[in-house]
Amino acid sequence: MLPSRIGGAFGLPAMARRHALTLLTLLVLLLGASGDALAHAVAEGDKGYIQEIYGVHLISFVYLGAKHMVTGYDHILFLLGVIFFLYRMQHIAIYVSLFAIGHSTTMLLGVYFNIGINSYLIDAIIGLSVVYKALDNIGAYQRWFGVQPNTKAATLIFGLFHGFGLSSKIIEYEISPDGLVPNLLAFNVGVEVGQLLALSAILIVMGFWRRTAGFLRHAYTANVAMMCAGFMLVGYQLTGYFVA
Repeated sequence: MLPSRIGGAFGLPAMARRHALTLLTLLVLLLGASGDALAHAVAEGDKGYIQEIYGVHLISFVYLGAKHMVTGYDHILFLLGVIFFLYRMQHIAIYVSLFAIGHSTTMLLGVYFNIGINSYLIDAIIGLSVVYKALDNIGAYQRWFGVQPNTKAATLIFGLFHGFGLSSKIIEYEISPDGLVPNLLAFNVGVEVGQLLALSAILIVMGFWRRTAGFLRHAYTANVAMMCAGFMLVGYQLTGYFVA
């Protein structure tokens, strides 16, 4: 959670507002260019490959899982929020493990037992997970309600939703039952590899940023921008739901 000296309510000074506007502009461009990536979609070439193959293809599914994670902006935003104020590697490992357990469980079970949830609705919930974590980081729950939610439980629960988002999309592509279990396990391994790659990149950037004098000054603004990006994800998915 953000240290209390960073800021009180949601009023931002002029320079912080300019930083927030710049961040949000970049996020708008990123989200607008990403299109289907926001809905856990698979690229058309990968989609055709998944629908056509039969049997066990471990390397291919490891690659597809890793590719999905490193291009999944909602996953990355949530991970950024989770580790934003975590400095010790053992703490980072605990939270990332909880997230991995959550999304691995529902992704594997969801596909195996054919439990599908509307992709737009589940991805809207995933967008809300980004909003939730950004608000947690700026201490909103303590100021508004006088309570601090259990962050470990929240990370695990939202991990479950992230997994359902992925399983729902995989089900739509009617993956062959021939070799289903080993292919799914390989895909999940790939997701974890991609998560580690994305997390490593985030930690490298955060490590340099935390050493600067302006980190605590701009941390509040960054989390407000992340919260706005989460709301954009929610709006994008709900619009798709009602239009579709």
